[in-house]
Amino acid sequence: MSRASLSTVLFAALSLSACNSSSVLDPASVAASGQQVATQPSSAESAAQPPVTAVQPPARSSRIRLQVAPIVGASVEAASPLMEELQQRARQRGVTLAGSSGQNATHVLKGYFSVLNEDGAATVIYVWDVYDPAGSRLHRISGQQKAQAVNGAEGWPSVAPDTLRAIADATMDQLSSWFQSSADQG
Repeated sequence: MSRASLSTVLFAALSLSACNSSSVLDPASVAASGQQVATQPSSAESAAQPPVTAVQPPARSSRIRLQVAPIVGASVEAASPLMEELQQRARQRGVTLAGSSGQNATHVLKGYFSVLNEDGAATVIYVWDVYDPAGSRLHRISGQQKAQAVNGAEGWPSVAPDTLRAIADATMDQLSSWFQSSADQG
């Protein structure tokens, strides 16, 4: 790994780890939490396989109202389509979204993102924290999504729309599952 790549990875790790008290990039903490690291198939693999979008059943608790806070670390050009995808996936899964003022929100979702480029690939590292209205963190979703970089670009312009869709799918799948398990326990 080149010095520039190593510096970029270390900067991203430090930036994301500053978001909480536990290590975001530690594989042991990801495995212990049951969270998966997702990767996209290569362009040859994806040409052979039709896209699959899993639709989860609606969350059982209709009392949940989720406010999505502005995304930290992603460019506006990347954050806007990601937000649209999250909104669409939330509707599919029966999660009610609160407005930007969040006056009636029962949960707040805050996202922290970074993109790394190496060897023609773009890797998006993401962390979502779920808070209650008082600001206490209740849950964490984290992962990575790797795909071929778009047109050899660097940074956020290298991230394909399919990568953002995959992140939105994984996020809402995990969030819906967590809401479901919370409702089953409560």
